[in-house]
Amino acid sequence: MPRDLLELSGSLPFLDEIYARYCEGSPDVDASWAEVFGPRPAGAATARPTSERPTSERPVSERGRPGAVTLAPLHEAPNVWPLVNAFRTRGHLAAHLDPLELLDAARVPELVPETWGLHEASPAPITPTGVHGLPTGSVADIVAHLRATYAGSVGLEFMHISSPAKRSWLAERMESTVHAPPEPTVRRRMLEHLILAEGFERFCHVKYPGTKRFSLEGSEPVIPLLDLALSEAVRHGAIEAVVGMAHRGRLTALEVIMRRRAREIFAEFEDVEPEVVQGGGDVKYHLGYSCDRDDGMHVSLSFNPSHLEAVDPVVLGRVRAKQTRHGDVEHRQVVGVLVHGDAAFAGQGLVPECFNLANLPGYRTGGTVHVVINNQVGFTASPAEARSTPYCTDVAKMIECPIWHVNGEDLDAVAHVVAIAMEYRAQFGSDVVIDLYGYRKYGHNEMDEPGFTQPLMYQRIQEKESVVATYGRRLVEAEVLTEAEVTELVDARARQLEGELEAGRATRQRPRMAAMAGMWRGYHGGLTAEPADAVTAVPEARLVEVVDRMPRPEGFTPHPKIVRLLEQRADGARRAAARLGMAELLAYGSILWEGNNVRLSGQDCSRGTFSHRHAIITDVRTGSEHMLLGHLHDEQGTPRIYDSPLSEAGVMGFEFGFSLDYPDALVMWEAQFGDFANGAQVIIDQFIVASEDKWNRLSGLVLLLPHGFEGQGPEHSSARLERFLEACGEQNIQVAQPTTPAQMFHLLRRQVRRLAQAAGGDDAQEPLAVAGGEQLARGAGHRHLPARAR
Repeated sequence: MPRDLLELSGSLPFLDEIYARYCEGSPDVDASWAEVFGPRPAGAATARPTSERPTSERPVSERGRPGAVTLAPLHEAPNVWPLVNAFRTRGHLAAHLDPLELLDAARVPELVPETWGLHEASPAPITPTGVHGLPTGSVADIVAHLRATYAGSVGLEFMHISSPAKRSWLAERMESTVHAPPEPTVRRRMLEHLILAEGFERFCHVKYPGTKRFSLEGSEPVIPLLDLALSEAVRHGAIEAVVGMAHRGRLTALEVIMRRRAREIFAEFEDVEPEVVQGGGDVKYHLGYSCDRDDGMHVSLSFNPSHLEAVDPVVLGRVRAKQTRHGDVEHRQVVGVLVHGDAAFAGQGLVPECFNLANLPGYRTGGTVHVVINNQVGFTASPAEARSTPYCTDVAKMIECPIWHVNGEDLDAVAHVVAIAMEYRAQFGSDVVIDLYGYRKYGHNEMDEPGFTQPLMYQRIQEKESVVATYGRRLVEAEVLTEAEVTELVDARARQLEGELEAGRATRQRPRMAAMAGMWRGYHGGLTAEPADAVTAVPEARLVEVVDRMPRPEGFTPHPKIVRLLEQRADGARRAAARLGMAELLAYGSILWEGNNVRLSGQDCSRGTFSHRHAIITDVRTGSEHMLLGHLHDEQGTPRIYDSPLSEAGVMGFEFGFSLDYPDALVMWEAQFGDFANGAQVIIDQFIVASEDKWNRLSGLVLLLPHGFEGQGPEHSSARLERFLEACGEQNIQVAQPTTPAQMFHLLRRQVRRLAQAAGGDDAQEPLAVAGGEQLARGAGHRHLPARAR
């Protein structure tokens, strides 16, 4: 139908051609186009397109779907659309983003009306359909509207998105709301959060001079941004959020966003024994926290080591686990928020690894909110030294998500961007990126001298007025608050922090890291006097029943070799002579039978790199897939087995995060070869083996590491078990190398059974690294460590 073509096209040349033929009364134009175009205009019967038209967008309905449209004869105004699309495509290059005004807005010839044969004083041509809120009047009015939308304090990159519906949605929201200021209550709340952030930072700078805290001064607007983003998430149906961020501004976020009492943070500044309050001696700006907001949302700030973006996949895994636990198949109830630095966003490989997970079935979370604190410098490196792209956010274009660049000193623009970004995420289940331009008032830390390497930047910074002063004055002029009210808010914050400092110094009980709570209540880690082994045996009759319920469905045609393999496996299991592949499946099947979930991810893990697993089989005629362990009985656990992308650190970090929020599941990550774990060494060192000591958190993640020298060289085959053995301490992990099918079966079951015992207070829970032993069909070969979680 023509309406369907209209929804799919988004192409004005196509529509102009159809419209012209419609006006001519051409018989090859379907009569149903009349529903779209309406009556033929008088005198237009011989009209033909006279020039090529650029692609443009169709307007959308309130629900973000392409809607019905009445098309004007756009060929009568051939020069308007190039100007509109120039602003949509390249307007961001001319935006005024830098609060320091060191970056000059580019002069983009395409944004000049004369480029398209227009003159600003001329009357406006026919208003193009699809330009929302465009004023009538002169060309200058049109340019002013487009400049305010796309080249003011906000620059939006969205024309790289291939979907016409998404581009049209963004154009409609941007163009129709640009002149609408936030509600007075929103503006007041943003100022209040600015005052809270600036007050905390300045108080710490005075009371604890020289102490490293990675100050947020110069980028304080990220605090009202985060508050508004979480509020908008609630409005769109979220009940939980997981936040990940590195160091800068973390203490302020803990106190303002996470509602941790300032007295507890000050007590940690005062404490001379950091291990008392900080686990394994880690620093205060690495630790996590959780809280319940006034709007009912539960928010968790994830712990993060110094490895910058290492927390990203952990947050994504936690979000996915919470969504799974809530039964949130639409990925609406839990949202992930990642706060990045500009240099790290462009430079760390984990960022594109995580973006690559965004739309994959086993890792989708319904869109992550990425906030970049853009200080325009990384430690001492300028942007020209830190990246090869115009923006630090260009890597995000790989998944066609919208990218907003916004001047952090224009808080109204920040609110405008956040509202649209959060609605877009909810509407399309997509990642969104907000690049917040600010600056870093001090050096990389408070003991650093930034003038050594950025003298011009820091001369300008010393001259800057605080954002509280500038935005407060703006709200006074807008009569949102009085000057006296602003002064009282600032003074009240100072008094409150003085009281918190006195309370922090007076307390005899130093704050300690939170113990196991929530879903981990009842579990415990650490040394146990007499570790009780779990009962892992399963009655033979139960195993035979698992085998009998594994066959393929009627009419399903696997590869002939798979048919023989399945028959051999079943026969061996019934004779109590199962090989390693079947022993592994029997372990999973018995765990699922008991109602526990199993999640395994890794490169080619559904089949198994060495064709040993075949947990999922494929119909050779239709390409459909069948999960062997998915039909045991109605109340079984859920098997989730995903072939991962060619990523180690990203996927392992995701599974570690999943395991943090799903202690009662068997969660596994499998390396394709043992040495593939090398690419995830940061996740192993900073999270898995140190989880309890550094972060006071437990994880039951299983790593399956194929291990054996089969002729491809030790650098390709060895799981380097010596590294894991060296990382063992105080029962933090288990390392095993099974050599028989029975050992593999009982190791996997033991991991789940020990979890059950731990929940009952009988035993501890530790990650497990399993190096594969013999592959019985071939002699020496590969076997996998307990695998990743889904």
